[in-house]
Amino acid sequence: WITSTENRLYIGWFGVLMIPTLLTATSVFIIAFVAAPPVDIDGIREPVAGSLLYGNNIISGAIIPSSAAIGIHFYPIWEATSLDEWLYNGGPYQLIVLHFLLGVCCYIGREWELSYRLGMRPWISVAFTAPVAAAAAVFLVYPIGQGSFSDGMPLGISGTFNFMLVFQAEHNILMHPFHQLGVAGVFGGSLFSAMHGSLVTSSLIRETTENESANNGYKFGQEEETYNIVAAHGYFGRLIFQYASFNNSRALHFFLGLWPVVGIWFTAMSVSTMAFNLNGFNFNQSVVDSQGRVINTWAD
Repeated sequence: WITSTENRLYIGWFGVLMIPTLLTATSVFIIAFVAAPPVDIDGIREPVAGSLLYGNNIISGAIIPSSAAIGIHFYPIWEATSLDEWLYNGGPYQLIVLHFLLGVCCYIGREWELSYRLGMRPWISVAFTAPVAAAAAVFLVYPIGQGSFSDGMPLGISGTFNFMLVFQAEHNILMHPFHQLGVAGVFGGSLFSAMHGSLVTSSLIRETTENESANNGYKFGQEEETYNIVAAHGYFGRLIFQYASFNNSRALHFFLGLWPVVGIWFTAMSVSTMAFNLNGFNFNQSVVDSQGRVINTWAD
């Protein structure tokens, strides 16, 4: 039953671990986001409130990372002398993050497992390693490199922005080539997705009248193509130039999958190297005159 592909939702052996870990992470996240008491994130007895019941809204609220006094020590509930102490030191952050990372790693495995059972190729799971690597970078690798889970990304909207601003200040991430490749991956992925979607939508084979939805022109499982790839190629090849347009649907869709995945892989690697303070380039005081005096540039 566990490995049956007849279930409405596939479980699988990876699902046996995925389901309880993700349910735990999700339920603790919701409870803590609503009701967790303030957390002494900096280890200086100045608790920071992150939950809704302590005055936050959806934008400002967060699960506050565990205390700098704990560092990267493993801090499960049973290591604390009381639940109040565990909450004060930000125990829920570790619980949520570690269960979440275990859960999404199992999700990768479950994607592979379902593909395998159905006789499909395995690349869906490979693509999902990109966001998992990015999450692991900000929630686990960066805290390890910096020596404390208090440096991990808070689980909230404003907390995410604060993490980004501090990261830029301390590591100059915008000048790291790998992060720049990630930006190219996200922006490029958006551009290619929009171009592909609009090209296909603009070259649909007419099956409907003006008075009904064009969606009615496609029946799930039909054998005929629903759009004219030759027409789309002809348009785009003339809009740019011939070899800028794919003439092979398989190569095209492989490219659409590959581009953002490789970009996010690189971004995950950038954060994982900056975790150990191998930072982005800086060109401070890069221009000097013949006497060695600094000529200030925009970098300064």
